[in-house]
Amino acid sequence: MQKNITKISDTEQELEIILSSEEFGTEYNQELEEAKRTVQIKGFRKGHVPAGMIKKFVGPAIEASIAEKMASKYFSAIADEEKIKPASRASIESFSFDDGQLTIKLSYEIHPEFELKSFEGYSFTQARYTVTDEDVQREINLILKGHGTLVTVDEPASETDTVIGDVTKLNAEAEPEEESTTENHHFNLEYLPEDNPFRKALTGKKAGENADVATEPKDDETPVQHYRIAVKEIKRMELPELTDDLVKEISGQRFENAGDFTGDVRLQLEQHFTMKAEDELLESISAKLIEENPVSAPKAMIASFASMLVENAKRQMGGNFPKGFDAGQFAQAMAPNAEKHARWLLISQKIAELNNLSVTDDDIRAFAEKEAEKNPSLSVEQAISTYMSTEFRDYVTDSILKDKVYNIIKSQVTITEEPTPIPVHQA
Repeated sequence: MQKNITKISDTEQELEIILSSEEFGTEYNQELEEAKRTVQIKGFRKGHVPAGMIKKFVGPAIEASIAEKMASKYFSAIADEEKIKPASRASIESFSFDDGQLTIKLSYEIHPEFELKSFEGYSFTQARYTVTDEDVQREINLILKGHGTLVTVDEPASETDTVIGDVTKLNAEAEPEEESTTENHHFNLEYLPEDNPFRKALTGKKAGENADVATEPKDDETPVQHYRIAVKEIKRMELPELTDDLVKEISGQRFENAGDFTGDVRLQLEQHFTMKAEDELLESISAKLIEENPVSAPKAMIASFASMLVENAKRQMGGNFPKGFDAGQFAQAMAPNAEKHARWLLISQKIAELNNLSVTDDDIRAFAEKEAEKNPSLSVEQAISTYMSTEFRDYVTDSILKDKVYNIIKSQVTITEEPTPIPVHQA
C-alpha cells in the first residue's frame, strides 16, 4: 500500500491510497463470484454468464463497492498511524482501477493544529449578586399575581396597570378614519417596552381622558401612524395577602407557613444568581480565549453546532417553528454563533490535551453523589448506575471534562468580584 497526504487548508486534507491487486483482489473476486451466481442476463442460465459479460454489465458497481470497502478499511489505519484527527467522514472523490492497481482519492476535514496562547495574566470581573429583601418581595409578588384580582381604580394609570380604551386610527388631518375604531382594547402597560409609544402615552391617563399616539416608523418608507385612545377604564392588580393557607396552596403543601416559603424564595434567588454569575464569567473567559486564538474551525463542526442551535430554538417554540418561519434564514443567522461554539470546542480540547485531563470512573461517581444530594428522591446508587450507563456516560463525561478545563483556566487567571444588584425582572 502507498499513501500520499496533501494539505488543502488548516482544516482540510486529501489522501491518496494506492493498493496492489494482492491487497484488494480477494474482495474483488468474492464480489465477482457473487455476481456470477446471482446476475441474470437474457440468453444465459443463472450462474453461467461469462465473466467478461458480468464485468461489462456490473463491473462498475463492483468497482465502486470495492473502492468503498477499501477506503473504509485503510483510512482508519492510516489515520491512527499518521495521528490524523478527522473532523468529518472521509468521502471518495475519485477512484480508478489501472494496471492491476486501485487508486482511491479521499477528502476529509481535520482538527487543526495550533499553538494555544498562554492565558496567564488575563483578568476577569465576576458579578457577586446581592439579593435584598426588596428583591425577595418582588419575586413573591410575581408569584402572587397568579392569585391576584384585577380591580377598577379611579386613579391615573401607573406603569403596571391595564388600560382599557377604544382605539381610533387618525388620518393626516388628525381626523378619525371611518370604521377604524377598535373597542375595549386592553393595554397591559407592564408588558410593553419602556419606549413603546402607547405605554408612554397612556401612563398617567385616567378614565374619560384621551391619549394621542404617533408610532415610530421602522424605516424611511414606512409612514407614521396616528391613533387616538379614549380611555374607558383603569384596572390594577390587587395581590392577596401571603397567608399560611395560601402558601400551602401555592407550594403544593411543601411549606407550612409564609416564613419558610419566603426563605425558600430567597434561597432560590441566591442559587439562580450564583449560577448566573458563574455562567457570565465562563462566557467572558471563552470569548477572550476565542479572540486571542483565531483557530480555524472545520465546516462539519460548524454545521453540527448550527444544527444544534436550530433544534434548541425549535424546542423552545414547542417543537416546531411557526408557520411561515424561514428556518434556512434563521440557520444562516446562527452561523457566526455556531462558529464560536466550534472554535471554543477546539480550544477547550487543546487545554485538556496540554494538561492531560481525563475523566475516570471515580470522577463520574463523585458527580453522581453531588447530583443525588440535590435530589432526595434519587439514591447515590441509582445516580451512579444512570451516569455510568451507555445512554448518559458520554454526556456526563463531557460535562465533567468541561468543568476540569474551566478550573484549569480559573487557576491561572485573575478574577475580581464586583458587588452587583440583581436585575429587576422585566415583564
